[in-house]
Amino acid sequence: MAKILIVEDSPPNLKLIVLLLENAGHEVLHANDAQTGINLARIYQPVLILMDIQLPDMDGLTATRVLKSDPAMRNCKVYAMTAFTMEWGEGKILAAGCDGYIAKPFRHHELIATINAALAGEHP
Repeated sequence: MAKILIVEDSPPNLKLIVLLLENAGHEVLHANDAQTGINLARIYQPVLILMDIQLPDMDGLTATRVLKSDPAMRNCKVYAMTAFTMEWGEGKILAAGCDGYIAKPFRHHELIATINAALAGEHP
């Protein structure tokens, strides 16, 4: 299936997402801070990154801008994950270069459907 990078600093959220994606047959990489996520993305070239917006070292939107400014990473899809959709706003998320977002708390089936759509080139 697909190589997916998760950048998430919440151990329970990370554990759940990894479990769901591995059970769906994906190869999963993960980082719990933005800089590690950027480094892993550049090394392993995932096709999709699930990027938490609120991270300890730099916010996920800044990390997305860094990745999308790299020609080698420009075509990688990045989906923001946030519990504060209203605070960040869809426009701000998309303006940072994200291809979409996943609102927390997420429902398992909705998460997998969003990821499948992203991998298929569809916008959920």
